[in-house]
Amino acid sequence: MTTRHLFDKSLEELNENVMQIGNLVNGRIEDAIKSLSTQDFELANQVITGDLYINELQSALEEKCMLLIATQQPFAKDLRKIVAAFKISINLERIGDLAVDIAKHTIRTGNKGLLKPLVDLPRMAEIVRSMVIKGIEASKTEDTEAAQAMAKMDDDVDHLYNQVFRELLVFMMEDPKTINQATHLIFVGRFLERMGDYCTNIAEEVVYVATGKRSDLN
Repeated sequence: MTTRHLFDKSLEELNENVMQIGNLVNGRIEDAIKSLSTQDFELANQVITGDLYINELQSALEEKCMLLIATQQPFAKDLRKIVAAFKISINLERIGDLAVDIAKHTIRTGNKGLLKPLVDLPRMAEIVRSMVIKGIEASKTEDTEAAQAMAKMDDDVDHLYNQVFRELLVFMMEDPKTINQATHLIFVGRFLERMGDYCTNIAEEVVYVATGKRSDLN
């Protein structure tokens, strides 16, 4: 097996590692928002404890990237692929951390019942989950069009967050007793909005690999 073939195989393994982390993070987002919607504290705790595994996978990918750079001395597009895989994994790990934050707020809301059935927050989560999948698939195929489309999806997330914020503000103004839970829900909205930003960062890495140019999609 030639040196180049071994290197290409290592790059493919990096893509697979990114896909693995992305799929796990996507599941964490789903479970976190479900735990909030159903006030399922056991599920929330599973999200929190499961974060350690994602962190371990990201650390392993980071080490693999550094080893490839040190031993193969890649340049041009090969180097961009390694750097992008590393940075994408960091953004995915941060999204996972935010899913943990949502799960923690699930527990903090208590079991008094939600102010109202959640609609916009789950919609935000669903868009973010679609962005994660689109991002990791685009990173594998270097699909710049899909990456750029993620910026529009992020706009949709931002719009929903503003809607959530205004609605919860009205709740707090009309009934001060709702302030505590409404504040937790606003934080959840903010976490989802930040996830969208991290997904856009992933999209920027896809464009960088394909074109060699940095672009601001946020």
